[in-house]
Amino acid sequence: CLQRQNPLANTLHKQHIRTEKSTLPTPYMIVFAAQVQNISQSMEVLDLRTFRDLQYVKNTEGLMKVVDGKLKVASENPRSLNPKGFQEVKDKVNQLLPLLPVLEQYKADAKMILRLREEVRNLSLVLMAIQEEMGAYDYEELRQRVLLLETRLHSCMQKLGCGKLTGVSNPITVRASGSRFGSWMTDTMIPSSDNRVWSMDGYFKGRRVLEYRTMSDFMKGQNFVQHLLPHPWAGTGHVVYNGSLYYNKYQSNIIIKYHFRSRSVLVQRSLSGAGYNNTFPYSWGGSSDIDLMADENGLWAVYTTINNAGNIVISRLEPQSLEILQTWDTGFPKRSAGESFMICGTLYVTNSHLAGAKIYFAYYTNTSSYEYTDIPFHNQYSHISMMDYNPRERVLYTWNNGHQVLYNVTLFQVIKTSGD
Repeated sequence: CLQRQNPLANTLHKQHIRTEKSTLPTPYMIVFAAQVQNISQSMEVLDLRTFRDLQYVKNTEGLMKVVDGKLKVASENPRSLNPKGFQEVKDKVNQLLPLLPVLEQYKADAKMILRLREEVRNLSLVLMAIQEEMGAYDYEELRQRVLLLETRLHSCMQKLGCGKLTGVSNPITVRASGSRFGSWMTDTMIPSSDNRVWSMDGYFKGRRVLEYRTMSDFMKGQNFVQHLLPHPWAGTGHVVYNGSLYYNKYQSNIIIKYHFRSRSVLVQRSLSGAGYNNTFPYSWGGSSDIDLMADENGLWAVYTTINNAGNIVISRLEPQSLEILQTWDTGFPKRSAGESFMICGTLYVTNSHLAGAKIYFAYYTNTSSYEYTDIPFHNQYSHISMMDYNPRERVLYTWNNGHQVLYNVTLFQVIKTSGD
């Protein structure tokens, strides 16, 4: 039974079911893309360093010729090298001493070239594997294999109970687009064959929501439709849940449920007592007073009130009416939090939105208890303005300084047996 999955590989497989193209995404493509990125980055470093060092060598070429000429004269006629001439040669040699680190760097570059050669060879093997897989089956057979694999995967996922977060993977940068702040997401509660992606740029007064047909289209910035919301949003704490967008109305504590298919507001309700308009935001500000999110247990609102002295409050919401079903006071000051997300009824809070952040605090709604944690993750672009968990894919979606980034999560899980 598979407990973890690569979100991009899974997404590409889903895309494969819908596409008419002959290109067949496979797990090899993920390996291939990562290797190409590594090689590209290494080549950029090598090119910059080689250009710099070559210029230095050219600048010292004349100096080396002078030293070489003086040494030849001295070797042919040792008596011609008087103390003054010896000192001149010594001074010239001292000027060449900085060349030694450059030569050492050339040795390191030679090793890098050997490594790049090995990586290119590995790329060739990956391409051969892709070619073999593409050539082994026709399109329809591959489509049926993907459907069968997906069915087995979802059957496996059904056996996985909720778990405790124990680790976060390295970041996977999907795209660099938009401004410094924003939000992007997939639906947390739709069939796996629906792979639409939504993007909302900015943190206040925005009304434009872009809906992409697939993750691949989002990565390329193509094949999207635009939704113009009837009311502008505040913050980045939006969530798409079962075909509707839930968001905080600008300059209010009102939550709006907007239905994408009918392009209409189905319900809106005030979150009683909740701060808004930067009264109780996360540490990065951005009108992030109200953060809506979803997990395996349903729809949630994370916010705070004056009565709670600025501490984070969790409320579970009824998705149809937006009524509050139950509320918890975590005791954690919201302004000290970088971001937060729910997994299996547990709120996880980061201690910063900047570089060096870690998942620092966990509040368990099932026991109304909390603990301080120490779960590191790599904040690659140093400014996270949105971080949300998707229970369908079991990944974290983040908006990091104009980059859309995914993280796989590791959960300590209990496997349900047929007797449970």
